[in-house]
Amino acid sequence: MGKTVADLLVNMLVEAGVKRVYAVTGDSLNPVNDAVRRDGRLQWIHVRHEEAGAYAASMDAELDGIGCCMGSSGPGHVHLVNGLYDANRSGNPVIAIASTVTTDKLGTENFQETNVTKLFDDCSKYCFMANTPAQAAHGFQSAIQHAIHQKGVGVVGLPGDVASADATHITTSEQNYFTNSKLQPGEQELKTLAKVINENKKVMLYCGHGCKDAQDEVMLLAKKLNAPMGFSFRGKIYFDKENNPYAVGLNGLLGTKSGFKAMHEADTLILLGTDFPYTEFLPEKNTIIQIDEKPERIGRRAKVNFGYHGKIKDTLEALLPLLETKTETKFLKEMRDLHKEVEEKYCSYVLAKGEEKKIHPEFVAAMIDEIASDDAIFTVDTGMSAVWAARYLKGKKNRYLTGSFNHGSMANAMPMAIGAGLGHPDRQVIALCGDGGISMLLGDLMTISQYNIPAKIIIFNNASLGMVKLEMQVEGYPEWQTNMVNPDFAMVAKAMNIHSWVVEDPKNIKQALQEAFDHDGPAVVNIFTDPDALAMPPQINFEQIKGFAKTMGKMMLNGKTAEVIDTAKSDMKYLKEIF
Repeated sequence: MGKTVADLLVNMLVEAGVKRVYAVTGDSLNPVNDAVRRDGRLQWIHVRHEEAGAYAASMDAELDGIGCCMGSSGPGHVHLVNGLYDANRSGNPVIAIASTVTTDKLGTENFQETNVTKLFDDCSKYCFMANTPAQAAHGFQSAIQHAIHQKGVGVVGLPGDVASADATHITTSEQNYFTNSKLQPGEQELKTLAKVINENKKVMLYCGHGCKDAQDEVMLLAKKLNAPMGFSFRGKIYFDKENNPYAVGLNGLLGTKSGFKAMHEADTLILLGTDFPYTEFLPEKNTIIQIDEKPERIGRRAKVNFGYHGKIKDTLEALLPLLETKTETKFLKEMRDLHKEVEEKYCSYVLAKGEEKKIHPEFVAAMIDEIASDDAIFTVDTGMSAVWAARYLKGKKNRYLTGSFNHGSMANAMPMAIGAGLGHPDRQVIALCGDGGISMLLGDLMTISQYNIPAKIIIFNNASLGMVKLEMQVEGYPEWQTNMVNPDFAMVAKAMNIHSWVVEDPKNIKQALQEAFDHDGPAVVNIFTDPDALAMPPQINFEQIKGFAKTMGKMMLNGKTAEVIDTAKSDMKYLKEIF
């Protein structure tokens, strides 16, 4: 048997570093499935929903450089889209194969036919429909090359008859190239940058995911400038550590007073490798410097005065010798003192553990932080579970934290844990899931069971879409259609042969978490948390206060006085934090 196009694809994926493929096989994808089986070097992970496969592949890419997912004709590959949007916006190199109807059926509105290039164009760096074996070979190489160098998704549409056809010799490359070039501003730009920093007294650093490979250099910069250091959600795990004497917290919707105030009171703000999207939290009156590997990002979030193209590590290595040491510590001390006050408030919330079936989620998050290993990988759902992760999970020796921080999708934490658990079975993998998020892709708990992935799934079960509920309240709407009637998640897990725990009383939290983390294999912990727990941003405006009050008034007029009282009891501690 000669080498087919599917065989060529498998070989190129292996050579590029792909370890596994996430997919649901069927019809047009079967030639690829068979090629994977015969080759034996790739692991085929049979997910229950292709969206879960896309998230898992994205996690492979985020942690190890490249990932791959596939979807069969029409409905199969359409399911990939949401996870691929997330991967593309997160800068994760993912190869997506969208198998489709045979070439003679294209353009005829055939059963399960889609327009692959139109469908995936907005969630990829490269998207191509291969209509011949030669085109397929070119497309595979280009998709992988685009994904690894533009840091995003490469999609190839692959008709079933092309996948099963004999491979054709092409005159261009069938291999891929991983380059790692030095990237920093020019000599004159560096001098200008150093001059601006040297001339300003109060400098603040705001660090994003782009600082991942430059943690030592960023710490040296903070030390030389005596600069308070804030961080984005994607950047916090690298710098939000007890032994970091410059940390002042996050800014934005999940931020703190100290992170917000330091940014606004600095003479100069330096944005390092961050595409922080919440422009309303960024200052307008101080000098802003932005350094980023992707120059198209410069100035799109803030009124940047000086923008520089470079990798953070390379740029800081060249910049540090040009900077004067700042000896004044007043600004740093003020912001650190404020940060300490904020942290003490968060600790005080943990002491009030809650009551039966209304466990304070802050207490749960703090216990996870305490018990988890120093190299744990955390994945968090979008919503209130992300709030508690932002406030209570701390960076330690080699911890990693991720979520749908750019795309903001629900249901991401559990499938991300699939990828992390398969790629790093030697590390603790902990998913912080909302009940709304876990419900969306609940079937893929069976994927975790089938492959015995040692992921620990922690469900913050507040029987509501908590973040949506809060959004409605501050906009003045009475919350409606945010409540959830959930199954017994622990029983569902048990039916899938996954060890599970139910926690209704706060005194049982620590023991249940410890047992789940110590368990050799997958685990689910279903925790009943307070549905009225509230998270306030570091700065709140009058319209939001008015909207919240309006919501409470409407609820009382509709006979929900008891609910208003419960909400007020839970929310007072957070309101004090703002004022």
